[in-house]
Amino acid sequence: MPAPYFRQVPESFRLDHIKAISAIKDASMDMHMNLKTHLPDGRQVLTFIRPGTMPGLLLAMIKELPFNQRSEEYMPLSRIQIYSAEDDSMSLNLFVYGEESKHQTDVTLTGSHVLEYAQQVMDGSLPPQDEYGRPNPKPNNTFERDNLIKHMEKCSESYILRSDPRRFLSQMQLFEKVSGSDNISVSTEYSYLDENNDEHYWIDIALANTLPHYALEQTTKLLFLHSFDVMRAHLDNVSDGDNGTITLLRMLVTPVNGAKGNEATFNLLHQELKRCKWLNDSTMELVFETHPWLGVRRGEIITAMASIMHPIMSKQNAIAFSKGNILETITKDRYIKHAAAIVDLFLDRFNPKGPLSDEELEAKSKELLSVIDNDVEDTSAQALLTKMIDIVKHTLRTNIYMNNRYALGLRLDPRIMSSEDEAPRETPYGVIFVHGRRFDGYHTRFRDIARGGMRLVTPASPEQYALESAHQYEECYGLAFAQQLKNKDIPEGGSKAVVLIDNIGMSGTGKDFVMRKSVKAFTDTILDLIVDTEETREEVVDFVGKKEVLYLGPDEQVTPEDINWVIKRAEQRGYDTPAAFMSSKPRAGINHKEYGVTSEGVNVYLDVALRHVLNIDPKQESFTIKITGGPDGDVAGNELKILAREYGDNAKVVGIADGTGCAEDPNGLAWDELLRLVNDNLPIDQFNPSKLGEGGAVHTVNTEEGVKARNSMHNRVQADAFVPAGGRPNTINIHNYKHFLNSDGSPSSPLIVEGANLFVTDEARQLLFEEAGVVIVKDSSANKCGVITSSYEICAAMMLSEEEFFENKDQIVSEVLNKLHNYAQLEAELLFREFKTYGGSLPELSKVVSDAVNAATDALSIALESFSAEDKEKLLPLFRVHLPKTMADMSFDKVHERVPAQYISNAIASCLASKMVYKEGTKFVNTLPKDKLASVALRYVEAEHQIVMLKNALEETEMPEKEKESILKLLEAGGARTALGVF
Repeated sequence: MPAPYFRQVPESFRLDHIKAISAIKDASMDMHMNLKTHLPDGRQVLTFIRPGTMPGLLLAMIKELPFNQRSEEYMPLSRIQIYSAEDDSMSLNLFVYGEESKHQTDVTLTGSHVLEYAQQVMDGSLPPQDEYGRPNPKPNNTFERDNLIKHMEKCSESYILRSDPRRFLSQMQLFEKVSGSDNISVSTEYSYLDENNDEHYWIDIALANTLPHYALEQTTKLLFLHSFDVMRAHLDNVSDGDNGTITLLRMLVTPVNGAKGNEATFNLLHQELKRCKWLNDSTMELVFETHPWLGVRRGEIITAMASIMHPIMSKQNAIAFSKGNILETITKDRYIKHAAAIVDLFLDRFNPKGPLSDEELEAKSKELLSVIDNDVEDTSAQALLTKMIDIVKHTLRTNIYMNNRYALGLRLDPRIMSSEDEAPRETPYGVIFVHGRRFDGYHTRFRDIARGGMRLVTPASPEQYALESAHQYEECYGLAFAQQLKNKDIPEGGSKAVVLIDNIGMSGTGKDFVMRKSVKAFTDTILDLIVDTEETREEVVDFVGKKEVLYLGPDEQVTPEDINWVIKRAEQRGYDTPAAFMSSKPRAGINHKEYGVTSEGVNVYLDVALRHVLNIDPKQESFTIKITGGPDGDVAGNELKILAREYGDNAKVVGIADGTGCAEDPNGLAWDELLRLVNDNLPIDQFNPSKLGEGGAVHTVNTEEGVKARNSMHNRVQADAFVPAGGRPNTINIHNYKHFLNSDGSPSSPLIVEGANLFVTDEARQLLFEEAGVVIVKDSSANKCGVITSSYEICAAMMLSEEEFFENKDQIVSEVLNKLHNYAQLEAELLFREFKTYGGSLPELSKVVSDAVNAATDALSIALESFSAEDKEKLLPLFRVHLPKTMADMSFDKVHERVPAQYISNAIASCLASKMVYKEGTKFVNTLPKDKLASVALRYVEAEHQIVMLKNALEETEMPEKEKESILKLLEAGGARTALGVF
């Protein structure tokens, strides 16, 4: 065995190895044995002994390892030691699982050999090369004694003791390069210790926040692919504080099968080692096993395009164009050369050293299409390869050439996502697709500056994952479009991000790990495509032609830790307003659940609807209500608190359902018990059955009957109003809407106020109204206050420091809540006023209101581009009035310094548009010619100013109060419109 084996492996282990090898020899058996040892601190050591040292042997052993992140008994791989006998007769590898126990040891003693060596480095007393001819490190602040001690306190005792001082300093430098990030750093040097073979190399890798087992397996695969055999290896994990753990991997490799360790080989190897951490399994299989000649970059593009095509092509034939079939088809031996040629076209189009022009792209596309038409007889394969060319032509930006990217991102022309057979619909402004390890994500937006939540979807089974994959873009589109409708009162347009994650079958720890990694990779890739830095200017070819501004918010399964990481990363990446890149930062945001911002708006619509539709005064009369969403949820929990606060016992909650079950009581569930669940953050299955009245029941999903009861509660239970405040999109749809009706055709609730997004589909809404007269307040109206709050968070992040916001938070939040009530009241009164006057279904009217405001906003935004700075300044008070007073008072004098000009223009446009529609109604705006809309809106501002002056003058006039009051009301109601001469 090599000398390091005797230096690094404890004597007790070496004795076990000798006994095992002797037993094998005595029995004349093959040198094939696995040993399992338990250490006193609970760690487990697996020793694999195998005959020979042939290439690929280590990879085969790694695949045999029994521990993985899918197991509930998962233990992390914390150390490896890989050795080959000097006569190549056998390989002996140790794999240590479990964290080494931390002891209060004096690292100045444990690491004295490292400290002494580092001191010599800093003193400059070492010769340029050591006794083996290796270059000694140069002085570096990293090697200062205090820095070294602080670093060693993060390391395990065994790692420090086993480490050669030179190696320790080298790995510390790699550690520092990736500390606080999720990056990978790689270095390579000749092995100077082997006099007989100068083709041995040491490869050192530092991987932040990765599963050690996965890092080892993928690195070994990649080395095998590049014809490098691993002769020796070490793996250690070092704590990186709040950022997690950094895995340090050191491998002694030698080229085999004619490979050469030249500069070009190592440059490519470094690049692909950095990519390995972020590659999906399908990509790894494609480039390591099926078609190794493709290379990592081309393989990644092929699997990404397969994912993009799935939601498009599956509409034509869900079976023929399943995700698996798409990838299998385009990577068949018969067609892979065509797929590779299309990928080369993509790479040429976005090569920063000389991108293809539009004309060159069109010419080369025609050549490829001609070849495919002549050579590919299978219609499905032909359709897929043709669509791949379309994807190339519809890609406007990509980060494919960025060396340190976390995932592959494509800024797409959204027209590529349309299917030939689907009905015409509004085209988004932009779509970003991100393809990463264990996830695919879409970000869809309907305006240049847009804001919307990011949700993580984690299906529980392969079958559910396949369904979600086919519908992922449609869900993202629908949520973004709903957001666009509800964002009418704010400067940002609507957007949404849906990240579909494959963590099926994993342990709880493994699932969480994959979700957190997916958030990082997805958001960092978006930053690749929107930040303007020296790196992106050099490596990202841009066919969009303008800077893009977007903001994210948290949605399903996004944690406060995710939010903090995203904001910090946006700052590191040079985003102009990093604090605004993601809303709801724990300290500097307005926590939607804590303040119940969405529910405050929902309840305004419920109050107005009860009065207008059911003629119930909820302050004076009793009414019944059923809710989906648990007491521990944001919208449902806060709605319960508001119902109790505003109406007390008048509000009778007769049914609640959430993921754990449902509770029902025809006389109303006990308020004291409901509020206990809300305050203790408990789901509905924790409702105390002793608090139920006659006919009441609690059903849990632990039984089949409980599942049926939970799933049907929203249909079965009779109530005056139904508030969906939780649940999956499309729960009530065209196929099952009749379940909401009683046997006589009457609805189980005549009123629905949608606190949850897309709970009822458009078709079901219309049919419920037409067949049963159900009045539905659409989600884009009912729950808009959440997005308004998020917009105010964006404004606060741009205009105030975190300390300024925090010191004035209570007052700012109070003012925000008042504005939310006002915005909700204005739209609710308009909706029911026009519903009474013009008829039609309320959801359609809700969309008419949103369309009217958005049309006016868009027209004004375009008009403002031609305004002089002086003319824009006259309209700036519109933005100031929109803001909470305290925020405006503190910072509005610096608005031009802190807020992008594009955002200010959007703010002016949206404020004026919503003001005009809520005051004058949708007919006023919709009857105006589009080319006149902006000019009329600007004249409207002047007319309003004149009306204010007239009202002030009238107040000073002596005349009977009754007559004065009547004139003032007339001026308020229609003065501006009358002054315009538009009726």
